[in-house]
Amino acid sequence: MPRGTLRIYLGAAPGVGKTYAALDEGRRRLDRGTDVVVALVETHGRQHTAAMLDGLEVIPRRFAEHRGATFTEMDLDAVLARRPKVAVVDELAHTNVAGGPNTKRWQDVQELLAAGIDVISTVNVQHLESLNDVVETITGVAQRETVPDAVVREADQVELVDMAPEALRRRMAHGNIYAPDRVDAALANYFRPGNLTALRELALLWLAGKVDDQLDRYRAEHHIGGTWETRERVVVALTGGPEGETLIRRAARIASRTKGAELLAVHVARSDGLTGADPAALTGQRSLVDSLGGSFHQVIGDDVPAALLDFARAQNATQLVLGASRRGRLARILSPGIGVTTTNLSGPIDVHMVTHAEAGTGWRLPRVRSGLAPRRRLIATVLTLALVPALTAGLVQARGTFSLATEMLGYLIIVVTVALIGGFWPALLCALASSLLLNYYFTPPLHHWSVAEGNNALALAGFILVATMVSRVVAISTRRYGQAVRASAEAATLSMLAGSVLRGEDALPALLERARETFAMTSATLLERDGDGWRTVLSVGPDPCTRPEDGAVDVPVGDTLALALALTGRPLPAADRRILAAFAAQAAVALEQRRLAEAAAQAVPIAQADRVRAALLAAVSHDLRTPLAAAKAAVTGLRSAEAVLSRDERDELLATAEESLDRLTRLVENLLDMSRLQAGALSVFPRPIGLDDVVPHALDELGPPARHIAIRIPDDLPTIDADPALLERVLVNLVGNALRHAPSGRPPVITASSLADRVELRVVDHGPGIPAAHRDQVFQPFQRLGDRDNTTGVGLGLALSRGLTEAMNGTLTPEDTPGGGLTM
Repeated sequence: MPRGTLRIYLGAAPGVGKTYAALDEGRRRLDRGTDVVVALVETHGRQHTAAMLDGLEVIPRRFAEHRGATFTEMDLDAVLARRPKVAVVDELAHTNVAGGPNTKRWQDVQELLAAGIDVISTVNVQHLESLNDVVETITGVAQRETVPDAVVREADQVELVDMAPEALRRRMAHGNIYAPDRVDAALANYFRPGNLTALRELALLWLAGKVDDQLDRYRAEHHIGGTWETRERVVVALTGGPEGETLIRRAARIASRTKGAELLAVHVARSDGLTGADPAALTGQRSLVDSLGGSFHQVIGDDVPAALLDFARAQNATQLVLGASRRGRLARILSPGIGVTTTNLSGPIDVHMVTHAEAGTGWRLPRVRSGLAPRRRLIATVLTLALVPALTAGLVQARGTFSLATEMLGYLIIVVTVALIGGFWPALLCALASSLLLNYYFTPPLHHWSVAEGNNALALAGFILVATMVSRVVAISTRRYGQAVRASAEAATLSMLAGSVLRGEDALPALLERARETFAMTSATLLERDGDGWRTVLSVGPDPCTRPEDGAVDVPVGDTLALALALTGRPLPAADRRILAAFAAQAAVALEQRRLAEAAAQAVPIAQADRVRAALLAAVSHDLRTPLAAAKAAVTGLRSAEAVLSRDERDELLATAEESLDRLTRLVENLLDMSRLQAGALSVFPRPIGLDDVVPHALDELGPPARHIAIRIPDDLPTIDADPALLERVLVNLVGNALRHAPSGRPPVITASSLADRVELRVVDHGPGIPAAHRDQVFQPFQRLGDRDNTTGVGLGLALSRGLTEAMNGTLTPEDTPGGGLTM
C-alpha cells in the first residue's frame, strides 16, 4: 500500500490562519470529488474558522477520562475504519491525554500516513523542537508541546501561512483570535510587534532551510552539477598571503548586500608548487572569517583553478572572490595565471578580481610545475625536434667557422635545456640525436657513421654522459621538490585540523568533516566493531557506508582494530593514505575524549547528590535539634512531679511543645519531599482546579500573619491542571517568605492572570528583593541567603517550591517588583 502524503501549514504565531487554510484546502479537494473528512479541528471559538466546517464530514471525537476530568481527542481508530482519501488533523504538536494509543498527535498522523491516508495538518514555529528554546527566549513563554523537526521536514509539502505583525495585532484587537477580556494582556505580552517580527523571521528562515534541503536533494538525484542562483553564496579564495584579510572583508561586504547570503573561505593546499602559505596568517584569516559569520574550508588539489571551481560548484556558490596576481608583468605575459584561468572556466559563477597592496609586486617567473608531467615531456620533445635540426642546419651553412668543440657545446646547451624541461627521457633522445648528427655532419670522416680519431669518440661519449647526468639530477630534484611540497600541504592540513580542535569545536565531527573536505570525498564514517558486525559511531556527508569494505577507502584505527575510518567517493593514492591515517588516529583520540566527557557528565549528578547528602546531615544535626530540644523540655516540665505549675504555665508549655512539633513536622516533610524530587519518586496527581479554591487554604495555614494579604484573582480565570496539595505547599512557602521580608504596613499581594494557554500567579512583596546575580543561588537546597533568622529552617523552601512547581509542568521565576521588592 503506498504511503499517504503529508501537507503542513506552518505559522509564526496563533491566529495567522493556519487552520482556516487547512480547511480551505480540504474544501477545495472535496469540490474536486476527493473523499475528505475532518479528523480533528480546534476552532477556539473563531467564527470564521467554524464556518469553514460547513459541508465537511467531521469524525466524532473520542472521550478520555483523566484523573476525574473528561477530555476529547481524535478518534484514530474511527478515522482508520472510515479510510478517507484525505484527513484534516489540526495542531500536529498536541499531546494526547493518557490512555490513547499514542502520546503525541504527530504519531497518530504517522499511523494515518502508513495506512495510505493523505493528511493536512498545522503547526506553529514555536512548537518545532529545534526552535523551542529560541522562542522561549524571545517571548518568555515556554512551550511544553513540541514536534521533532524531522517530522515536519519529511512532509511532502510545507506551506507558510504568513501575516504581517501589524495585521495580526489588528485581528487580535478585533476579537478574531482571543476573547475580548484576553486581548489587552496578549497584545502587551506575547503579541508585541517585536515578538511577532522575530517569530516571523524564524519561520521564514526555517522554511528556507527546508527548501535548501529539497533543492540539494533534487540536484543530487538528477545529477545537476551546475550552479543555480537560488541563494547568494560568496566564496573567497585564500593563499595565506598578506592580502587575505582584504579579500575576506571585501567578500563579506558582497555577501552582506543580500539577506541570508553565506560567506565561505577556501584555501587550496596543492602539491603542484604554489606553496608558501603562512600557517599563522591562515589561522588569523580563519578567525576573521569566523568573526564575520562565515565558514573556513581547506581542500587539496593539484590544479588550483579546478579545485576552486569544483568547491564553488559543490557549494552552489554564485560568486567567487580572488585576489589580483602578485606576479610581475613578465610572469603574467608568460603564463595567464590562476585568476585568468579561473575566470575563463567559471561559467555562471561571477568572479571578482580584487586588487590589493601586494598586487603586481612579484618579480619571479612562473614556477615550473612539480613532477614530470606529460605536458613538460611533450614540450621537451618538441624542442628536441625543432632546435636540434635548426642548429645542425645553421652549423652546416657556417662550416669551417667554428671548431668541433664549439659545435659540440652548442648541442650540449640544447641537451641541458631539454633536460631541465623534460627530464631524463627527452634529454636522452636529444643527446642521441645530437651525437648522431655531430658524428655524421661534423666529425671526420664526414657523412659517415664513424669516428676517425679516438679523442672525438671520447668527446661524443662524454657528451652523452653529461646529458644523462644532468637529466637525472633534474628528474631527482624535481621529484624531491614535489615530495617536499606535498609534505608541506599535508602539514598545513594537519595544522588546520589541530586548530579546529584547539578552538573548541566538537572534535569528532570536525575531524570527520575535515577529512571529507580535504580529500574531496562524499562521506566520512567512523565505525566501531560490534561483535561480528560494525556499528556507526558518527558520519558526515550523504550516503555513508555501514562497513569498512563498502567504502572507497578505509583505514583501521588503533592496535586492536576495533575502529575503522571509511570514506566514500573515489579511490585514494597510497600517498594520501598516510595523512588519512593521521586523521584516523586523531579520530580515535577524539572518540575517547568524548566518552570520557560523557562519563564525567554522568558523575556530576552523583557528586551533587553527595553534596546534598552532606548538607542534609549537617542540617539535620543542627536545625532539627532546636525544635526537638524545645519540645522535650516542655514535655519534661509538664511531667515533672516536683514542679508546681499554674494553668497559664501549663498552657504555655503545651503551646511550646505544639509549636516545636509543628516546626519539626514541616521540616521533615520538606526533607522527604526534596529527597523524592531528587530521586524522581514524587507522586503528582494533577486535576482541573481553580486558584480561588487553593489560595485561601494556603493563607489559612499561615494563620493570623496572612490576614492582611490582598488577593486579586479574576472571577473568570480559567481552571488549571495541578495537584492541589502540592500547589498549596508551594504557596505556603512563597507567601511565608514574602511575609518575613515585607516591610511593616505593606503586606504582600497575590494576583493572577491568563495569557494564551497558561495562567500566571504572582506573589508580590515590597521588601529588600534579591539581586539578579543571586537569583539562581536562592533555589539551591540548604542555603538561607540573606535570611534574617537562620535558625528556623534548613533552607529548602524555595528549592522545594521550584521542584514541586516543575513537577506539575509549571515554572517558578523571580522578578523585580516595580518600586522595589520581589515578585515570584
